[in-house]
Amino acid sequence: MRTPHALLATTVTTAALAAAVVAPAPAEAADTVPPPGAYYVQSAATGLNAAGTTGTTGTVEQRRPRGDEDHQRWNLRADGASHLLEDTDSPGTCLGRDGDGARTVGCANPEARWEIAPAGADRFTLAAPGTGRRLTVAPRPSGATHPAALAVGAGTGDLALWYLTPVAPVTRPMPPEGERTLDQVTFLTAHNAYANGVDGGFAPPFVSLFPNQSRGIERQLADGVRGFMLDIHQTPDGAILCHNSCTLVSRPVALWVDLQRIVDFLRAHPGQFVTVFLEDYVDPGVLRAELARVQGLSDVLYRPDRTGVREHGWPSMGQLAAAGQRLLIFTDHGRAADEAAGLTRDTFGVMYQREWTVENHWSMGPGLGASDWSCYSRWYDAGTNIPLTRTEPGFRPLFVMNHFRDTTVASTAGTDNSKLADRAGRFCRPAARKKPNYLAVDRYDLGDPAAAVASLNTYTYP
Repeated sequence: MRTPHALLATTVTTAALAAAVVAPAPAEAADTVPPPGAYYVQSAATGLNAAGTTGTTGTVEQRRPRGDEDHQRWNLRADGASHLLEDTDSPGTCLGRDGDGARTVGCANPEARWEIAPAGADRFTLAAPGTGRRLTVAPRPSGATHPAALAVGAGTGDLALWYLTPVAPVTRPMPPEGERTLDQVTFLTAHNAYANGVDGGFAPPFVSLFPNQSRGIERQLADGVRGFMLDIHQTPDGAILCHNSCTLVSRPVALWVDLQRIVDFLRAHPGQFVTVFLEDYVDPGVLRAELARVQGLSDVLYRPDRTGVREHGWPSMGQLAAAGQRLLIFTDHGRAADEAAGLTRDTFGVMYQREWTVENHWSMGPGLGASDWSCYSRWYDAGTNIPLTRTEPGFRPLFVMNHFRDTTVASTAGTDNSKLADRAGRFCRPAARKKPNYLAVDRYDLGDPAAAVASLNTYTYP
């Protein structure tokens, strides 16, 4: 495995780091419609894609992004003062209208023409020419997700806004190591890094037959893994690393033990940066006490909430190395429950992941058989809507790309990992409109997922 080169380190204060943060803001809207070419028509509200159906006429729905599958690619071209969006899989068939519904129609049909207008933040409206009727996502009923079928009407807000995401985007060369910002870098990430059967027990006897990894945490660090997904459960001994529960688990490892391994590695390798993702089932007070046991944690802990990231963007890797802030910890726990309990995790340096990242759904399917490569938000359901495309002025969330299955079968993991770069490029990068920052896999030692990381680290996605 490739280990990143050390970055130049000098001493700066946290305040200086905040003042020095410079990162590219999300692209502003162009004054004109994008040039002719192949695009995804992607909802600004949900991040899902407009998809047609086979044949000359059929319902147009929003569906999970599936790359070059499922009639989700549209060739944009001018047609007089209007534009057409032709299905790349069905020449002569265009995204159009039929009354109040979105339909595929023949491209010669007047209902195939759209007035496309910029609407800020790289978004567009698609309107029936000469009318105020726009392509829109229908409002979602209470306790449900948005309806699949797209409508044409008086949509407002994000429901009537669309990204025209290029199928083949123009990329830029990656800046030098010290100058590249955190959101430009991709890290190899071990899903369930603790479930390795080397450092200790992690699951009841039958489940333990299917470890997610085959090497311990220290070896993972030596091999270049820089993202660690850890499940923590509460026991009388504190926060323990176990899969689903700690019942019947022999010799489980405490969270502080693995965090100490990571901190010790960072102290010995001052140019490296590590991120820990906690699937978190413990009380905030228990987690705080667990972190307090880790010697030197405060010396390396990175606090994006205190360094102006939301206002100015992510810092460069050189700035992080110089400040010594090289360990970022996320929790998937919700802020609201902690506020109700009277202690939020970010007060002791654990960031709420939903506030700082986007993440695709965690599973590609069962351990054997066909896989589902569609790439859509982990946090899109009846109660939550955080699209993979989420951005804010001056701030771009980090993108966690999950690429693993329900159960780890070594042969399947090796095959899946060999296809990681393909899925990242064709499916997940356009789905999020950003390059993955964390590639999370099972059995990182199989299929050379490090090659996909290296490839992604050669360019930036503007």
